[in-house]
Amino acid sequence: MGPIDSVHPVSALLSARPAYRMSQYLAAAYMLLIAYASLYPFTGWIDLGIPALGFVGAAWPRYTTHFDLASNIAAYAPLGFLLVAAWRSRYGAWVAAGLALLQGCLLSFVLEWLQNYLPSRVPSNLDWGCNSLGALLGVLAGMRWYGWLNAQRLLYWRRRWLTQSHGSEWGILLVAGWLLTQLSPEILLFGSGDLRQLLDTHPIQPFMAEQFIDLETMVTASGLIAAGLMTSWLLRLNANAVVVALVLTALLLRILAYALMMGPDAATAWITPGNATGLVIGLALLLGATHLSLSWQRAVAALSLLFATVVVNLAPENPYLMHTLQTWNPGQFLNFNGLTRLVCSLWPFLALPWLMSYRAENHEIH
Repeated sequence: MGPIDSVHPVSALLSARPAYRMSQYLAAAYMLLIAYASLYPFTGWIDLGIPALGFVGAAWPRYTTHFDLASNIAAYAPLGFLLVAAWRSRYGAWVAAGLALLQGCLLSFVLEWLQNYLPSRVPSNLDWGCNSLGALLGVLAGMRWYGWLNAQRLLYWRRRWLTQSHGSEWGILLVAGWLLTQLSPEILLFGSGDLRQLLDTHPIQPFMAEQFIDLETMVTASGLIAAGLMTSWLLRLNANAVVVALVLTALLLRILAYALMMGPDAATAWITPGNATGLVIGLALLLGATHLSLSWQRAVAALSLLFATVVVNLAPENPYLMHTLQTWNPGQFLNFNGLTRLVCSLWPFLALPWLMSYRAENHEIH
């Protein structure tokens, strides 16, 4: 912590504000993710005439699984941790813990109450209890290890690893969102921005195997270039190594998604000739582009992102992938899959304004 201790107290306080905001951003973003997953698919709202708070005193649910209980606890544990880190920068430990626990329990209660008006959802006091327990466990962990996300430590890592610029925090969230898109098995590798489901439209091109391989190659390569360049702008040290590690993480998430959702035998079903070629081409072009000036990097990233988005929306459905997905019973992953699909659809339209407006101070080409 030496680099921070030598800073004047007032300057340190002012400099710590971006790091403090980061903990707030993380907590707020996670709350939005939970809300989306809890209320998906956001259609069919209706008042069924049942007591809105009837679920609080209802009997034990007839059908429940250990997976349901564990997933409800696990979903709220990170929230409790993040909320403690956000509040701890302003208040004492016990006040921060109380506020974090209250916020987590209240969020779960409100979402369960809103599920009364969604025919596809069933409010449950058991879910509320498990969510609250998860928030409590996260709060306890945050009380012990909140230092990993406190403002001073975030400031240290921000100064060490990130370029000194406003907007770095949003850039990190965008990179995290890009990783999240890899958990949706039905999208093209590194492809995002498909608006056809949101607009209720259908593919306009028939499927042809050879052409589809080319489309996969183009989407994978261009999507990789855009995300990789955006990540490199945020970093001051070892940018190329971190970008390669990011790509490997994305591929591991892809393997995990296929393994969990369609079985271990299908874990590598996404590795097609088009995707493999796109990975090689994309990495080669990305590493070459990092030697360009920042203005040229910005142009390459923007064009790659736009090109990938256009191709994704023009690509036909892959009948082989559709056949594979028919064996997938979304079950417990239905809400999470809806979340990842939304992030996939919106990601390039959030990333493009950021990459066009981001101005890194003292940026060095790595």
